[in-house]
Amino acid sequence: MPDPWIHATTEDAVTRLTLDRPDTLNALTPGMRDRLAGLLADASADPHVRVVVLTGSGRGFCAGADLRGGAAGGERVAGDVARTLRVGAQRLIGAVLDCEKPVIAAVNGTAAGLGAHLAFACDLVLAAESARFIEVFVRRALVPDGGGAYLLPRLIGPQRAKELMFFGDALTAADAARLGLVNRVVPDGDLAEAASGWAARLAAAPTRALALTKQLVNASLDTDRATAFAAEAAAQEINMTTRDAKEGLASFLERRGPEFHGR
Repeated sequence: MPDPWIHATTEDAVTRLTLDRPDTLNALTPGMRDRLAGLLADASADPHVRVVVLTGSGRGFCAGADLRGGAAGGERVAGDVARTLRVGAQRLIGAVLDCEKPVIAAVNGTAAGLGAHLAFACDLVLAAESARFIEVFVRRALVPDGGGAYLLPRLIGPQRAKELMFFGDALTAADAARLGLVNRVVPDGDLAEAASGWAARLAAAPTRALALTKQLVNASLDTDRATAFAAEAAAQEINMTTRDAKEGLASFLERRGPEFHGR
């Protein structure tokens, strides 16, 4: 069922997912979170989709989970919180990491808590100059969730990750780029164009090769060298059966530009 706070469009093999709840800086309700995870799974499985762009409307990218929506309710019993995280925030971050298509975050404003982790889980991160990233959990006496303690140490190392999580200070787009959390910082007015440019390049790329590359890179952080080398060899074996791989080799031999179709 469509969610009125998420706009999803697909054009020229690019699926664009826009969080559209600007009055809350696009804080995620449970329905939005689940819908977003479903849309990412759909894009992953759809052969006509070759790249996903995730962004927000208004001044915020995503302010994290809407805690107001979860404040009410009946008695909480042991296991409820862990279960909610598994099927909620962790499922969403997993949907980004497991999506077989490249996912670009176009961070147009504040990305806090789960919203920051949503951006960091993406394969490429473009940030407007006004964007801010905040590990807001400590301000609420909460433990970082949504995969934050998994993602950040792998991206910037444990000490930098602890600094961000212990203090909860806002990180500017420029500082996020310096730390390696952001690929590019662009003027606010150029963000949509920059994201479209990258999306167009990826949409014309060999989709299956990109999917296998993403899988290899993500898995490499948790495996030893022998396992990583074996996975690499298996991925290349699989990739060589694709039409795009055959086209890539043929275009090289024929000294012409390749034309990939994502197959």
